[in-house]
Amino acid sequence: MRKAVVTAAVLALGLTACGSGGGAKKDDGTLVVGATAVPAGEVLTYIKDNLAAKAGLKLEIREFTDYVLPNTALQEGSLDANLYQNQPFLDEFNKTKGTDLVSVVKAYLPPMGVYSKKLKDLAKLADGATVAVPNETTNEGRALKLLASAGLITLKPGAGTTASPADITANPRKLVIKELEPAQLPRSLDDVTIAVINNNYAQDAGLSPTKNAIYLESARNNPYANLLAVKKGNEKDPRVVKLAKLLTSPEVHTFIEDKYQGSVLPVTSG
Repeated sequence: MRKAVVTAAVLALGLTACGSGGGAKKDDGTLVVGATAVPAGEVLTYIKDNLAAKAGLKLEIREFTDYVLPNTALQEGSLDANLYQNQPFLDEFNKTKGTDLVSVVKAYLPPMGVYSKKLKDLAKLADGATVAVPNETTNEGRALKLLASAGLITLKPGAGTTASPADITANPRKLVIKELEPAQLPRSLDDVTIAVINNNYAQDAGLSPTKNAIYLESARNNPYANLLAVKKGNEKDPRVVKLAKLLTSPEVHTFIEDKYQGSVLPVTSG
């Protein structure tokens, strides 16, 4: 993916203390699922601790801190499934990486937001301000669309989910767009005026989308719900089917509503 080159440092950091993130899958019927820590890892942990046994599902969660390795591991077979990405991201990943990963079910929507340590009102954004956005194709397009919806920029007609700064047709405030790795965006808040941050990285950094974002993505007609993905051909794996059902169950719906208080929105159908 454009600019989504994984450096050696990211590779070294890509796996958290929850597990090695690599290695062979379990051979005891356990479904091994890759996820970012928040909210995917928390939702899966709730399922593992409260629902999986009753559904006859053994679940292992391996946490990652970037957006490339979970798909690479899924394609290569060290994961059975993953939960962290939306359909536009998955489509772009398949296109650029030659993978054959598919969606099973939509689970929840983590709204992207605009954050700042310098402003409390987006209307007060000064001319020439520096705006940090994700440097991955679909996440950058999503961020630019969010800025456009806030009236800060205009994108060319038909600019889709892979919109880039080259698609900006009007930038009346002469904003300086700074493209950064998504995981770096919360740390960039000390150096930029505003940053458009993916939900999981915002929450990892202790930022609440509903309390701290100065502008938040709307859930209406939003294509960016996070989904359970598998390698093509594994959609009917009984373990995957069980997890998909649990992800859209009333229990998980209630867990998401209670825990995230609007910072993550449940999806009850695929």
